[in-house]
Amino acid sequence: VQLVESGGGLVQAGGSLRLSCAASGSIFSINYMGWYRQAPEKQRELVATITRASSTNYADSVKGRFTISRGNAMNTVYLQMNSLKPEDTAVYYCAAAPGPNLLTGSLTSWGQGTRVTVSS
Repeated sequence: VQLVESGGGLVQAGGSLRLSCAASGSIFSINYMGWYRQAPEKQRELVATITRASSTNYADSVKGRFTISRGNAMNTVYLQMNSLKPEDTAVYYCAAAPGPNLLTGSLTSWGQGTRVTVSS
């Protein structure tokens, strides 16, 4: 599975951005997709995940501000980010896998990342 993210950029605090991730290849094998982020000198962390059944999970830090959604064929996943804060600044990565262990699973595919910078 190949993943390509888009939609990052520079935005002022309080603003919005929408990230997109397009999957290609063996998309039939994907049951879980998600967004993770990594700020400088920090570990990669969960932002949000979504399943083929459209069940969602969010990090506490983004609940109520971010919304994850997906395309019908599990070949696209989106992250709508509202009320952005400077602490949301990071490189955002798209992930996809057959199983739920996206972050450390051996079958997880990762995108190249898209940078989000939120200025105060």
